[in-house]
Amino acid sequence: MSDSSPRYDLVLSGGEVFDSATGQSQVTDVAVTGDRVARIGPGLAATARQVVDCTGQYVLPGLVEAHTHIFADVSKVGAPPDEAHLRRGVVAANDAGTVGAATFPAFEKHIAGPSRMRLVNFLNVSVLGLIDFRFGELLNPDTLVPEDALAVAAANPHRVRGFKIRLSDDVVGLAWRPLLKRSLALSAEAGLPLMVHIGETPEPLPAVLEMLRPGDVVAHCYTGKPYGILQDGTVLPEVYAARERGVLFESAHGRSNLSFKVAKPAIAQGFLPDVITSDTSARNWHGPVFDLVTSMAKLRALGMTIAQIVPRVTEAPARLLGLLDEGYGSLREGGPAHVTVLAEAEEAVLPDAAGNEITAPRLEPSLVLLAGEQVPTVPWRGAAGSAGQ
Repeated sequence: MSDSSPRYDLVLSGGEVFDSATGQSQVTDVAVTGDRVARIGPGLAATARQVVDCTGQYVLPGLVEAHTHIFADVSKVGAPPDEAHLRRGVVAANDAGTVGAATFPAFEKHIAGPSRMRLVNFLNVSVLGLIDFRFGELLNPDTLVPEDALAVAAANPHRVRGFKIRLSDDVVGLAWRPLLKRSLALSAEAGLPLMVHIGETPEPLPAVLEMLRPGDVVAHCYTGKPYGILQDGTVLPEVYAARERGVLFESAHGRSNLSFKVAKPAIAQGFLPDVITSDTSARNWHGPVFDLVTSMAKLRALGMTIAQIVPRVTEAPARLLGLLDEGYGSLREGGPAHVTVLAEAEEAVLPDAAGNEITAPRLEPSLVLLAGEQVPTVPWRGAAGSAGQ
């Protein structure tokens, strides 16, 4: 090959390229050949078949969504994964509890198996899964069948990466404590984490936290519903103690949880989520959630920096979901070319789950690569005329 021959298929030139583990960045180039990142460094554009100018934009590992609901056409809350996530910058996602042991075969056959994205699952401890928010899946405690959940997890380690229980009063009623104990026991037997949905729990949050173990996950850490992380505007000491012993907290916006009035003071006090998630579903992907990048923009407006945000949407969720070894959540030479390029977008009125609003700049995916292949993006669903569709 002569010196003038193209060395790389594609070079993303001049963007702010982030280290996913630290959030530190440098302005440089990213070269892609086939489905791999060939090189990261300056001055690579001259030997590329195609060059994309990323000046002034953020070049990140493909985003990883650790809490969503994508069991479309089966669950009323399931959003279509490609439209809701892939075309908005997310290359790997975790369905968090929409699927139960009884419905897992359909999820595998119709959603996860055929997907271009990497999809994994935190299996609902109820065999029913989350078919419809109007009917609590654990109001009949007999729907928690540990042997069924364990059998599905054991047979599908490529897909099942944890378990999920919703502890809202309308889901578990007065039986929350024995149901949580049984869920913790089955997750321990499987050697997998348990994700616990908080907000409107039957008892204050410390009663829940004291039962959780290192690696377990608290969903909706900024919920504005009763029994959240704040008391009189201050993060509870039991919350810090739980984090100290290894319990993880994720932001999970959702239709009815993330509250600016909780998130802003918590962030100001230094309590940041371990993982940033959107909790996208068919109930909220046209608002108030929209997508993961919009959740990122909201948390930035509330006080987080982009350097703090990046690891929490890349490396941290990939670690939680067991996807680091597959090359998700990082951008490195020789690794798979999963890349999300984000541009600063115009200011917009961004709502939380309680009807509060802030006006802030958005983030917009300008380019998405999945294993080196460019994915068509779709416009923000919060644009005029699209919300509420």
